Parts: sequence; C-alpha cells; structure tokens
Amino acid sequence: MILETMAVGPLEVNTYLITSGPGKEAVIIDPGDEGARIMGRVRKLDLSVRYILNTHGHFDHIGANGMLKEATGAQILIHPKDAPLLSTAAEHARSFGLRAVPSPPPDGFIDEGDRIEVEGLALQVIATPGHSEGGVSFILDTHVFTGDTLFAGSIGRTDLPGGSFRDIMISIQDKILPLGDHISVRPGHGPSSTIQKEKRTNPFIAELGSRFI
Repeated sequence: MILETMAVGPLEVNTYLITSGPGKEAVIIDPGDEGARIMGRVRKLDLSVRYILNTHGHFDHIGANGMLKEATGAQILIHPKDAPLLSTAAEHARSFGLRAVPSPPPDGFIDEGDRIEVEGLALQVIATPGHSEGGVSFILDTHVFTGDTLFAGSIGRTDLPGGSFRDIMISIQDKILPLGDHISVRPGHGPSSTIQKEKRTNPFIAELGSRFI
C-alpha cells in the first residue's frame, strides 16, 4: 500500500493519497487545496482516482474537490449532513479572512457502516460527529483517518455551527478509542499519532468518563 500525506493550503490540511500501488486505483481524502500539487503525485504514480472522500465539509478540507474531479472523473463522497457545506465554502472561508472555491455537489453519500472499495483496498466508514454534524472517519488496515475529530494531543474545535463538544467526545470514546492501541491516527491537521499515545498524553481523553456515555 502507498499512503502519502500532503499538508496543503494556508491551514495546512492533511490530504491523504492512498493506493495499493503504482498504476492502480486510488482514493484521495480531504483535498483541501493545491490541486495541481496533488495531481502531480497522481500522474507520477499513474493512478486512476476513483473517489474523493471528505471527512467533513469545511472549506479547508474540500477546496480542491472540483479541480480533482474535473481532472480525474472521481466521485465526491461525503456525509449527507455536511453536503450543504460544499456550496458555502467561499462564505465560510471569508469569515477566516481566506478564500476558497466551492465544491461541486457530491456524487454520493456515506455513513456509518459503509465500505469504500478500490482496487486492492477497502475503507470502512464510521460516523464521528462533533466537529461538524456530518463528520466521518475512515478505517483502513491499521490506520484511522480522523479528519478534525481527533488530533495528536488535542481534538477538533466545536464552536463552529453544527459543532458539539459532547458529540465529539462521544465519537472519540465510542468509535475511535475502541479500535485498539496499535491503530495509527491520521488527523486532518498536524502530525500522526497512535491511539495508545493519545490515551496516555491527550488531555481531552483524560476527561472522558461516565458523563459522556
């Protein structure tokens, strides 16, 4: 398996390019910006991008959706509760003093329990709301791609529309931590981690308790 990480755009979103090998089908998770740079890797590896997967609909995670869809014909998949955010990316970005390109509408919806299959790979979808209403994470082998739900040493902000501190903590407690200590956490921003390390060092996880059950 080839798993490449590119930090793109002014907010340095982690875009993940995943394939079973050169010349194979691929998925791209959260192409937030710098579509030409992402396409450079696609072409170098001679990949056929089948899906563009959005962990959620915030502007910094979807900015290159349209460019990559046009270049590759890939299908855009997102949770239905976050789909409306694709068309309002420019307005959302302006509130941060930034610019963003709206995404085309999704080609399909994803939710808890779905499997996304490409040549040689299968990703499992788990619903992890809290940072946004329709946030999802993707499990692939020993990796979980958490978007802005869980970071190394922190969690996603919950003060944006649709956010909920209670929901994000329940998502982490019930969906992510049970995956196992050996699982690599691949977040939407910042360095990778492991579930074991986050249990030991993440101050938010230390706050987990019966009040979130």
